[in-house]
Amino acid sequence: MNATRRDLLALMLATGSLVSMVLPKPANAATAEDLDRDCRQALQTLYRTHPLAEGLSHTAKAILVFPNIVKAGLVFGGGYGEGELLKDGLVVGYYNSVTGSWGFQAGAQSYAYAVFMMTSEAVHYLEQSQGWEIGIGPTVVVIDEGMAKNLSTSTLKSDAYAFIFSQQGLMAGVSIEGTKISQIKR
Repeated sequence: MNATRRDLLALMLATGSLVSMVLPKPANAATAEDLDRDCRQALQTLYRTHPLAEGLSHTAKAILVFPNIVKAGLVFGGGYGEGELLKDGLVVGYYNSVTGSWGFQAGAQSYAYAVFMMTSEAVHYLEQSQGWEIGIGPTVVVIDEGMAKNLSTSTLKSDAYAFIFSQQGLMAGVSIEGTKISQIKR
């Protein structure tokens, strides 16, 4: 085995060790009912911390909610979580969120996110695509604390707005850019 492959193998083993030591066991939803409960609780948490999100919920065509994304990495990283699509407060589909990355990174974290789809076109794109990669297709604006203070439901004009919340862990920064969202059976 040459040095490059040996170094890559050592790096991959170290990443696995870091993930198992730092990351709590993910609370995967055992049933659709568990996922439904977790998504509704996540939305309530979001609405308490970001009143703008609750305002958007009244005009959004659909809301895609991921209550628990687990992400870890050491140079190479990945994240996974399951969620659901809500229309008029009813679950109309289940989805997973998968992220892969590489670069300067180390640590593990969990977080939740919700995407408020404001146009029928954005909802249609999600439902008809074989997997929606955030950053391709409908325009998604990630709302942070500073931006939320300067926006109102009447000034929002993009296809979709995403809120990242309930962050925990030891990894700096969260981005949903490059995340692939695909429909799953539940």
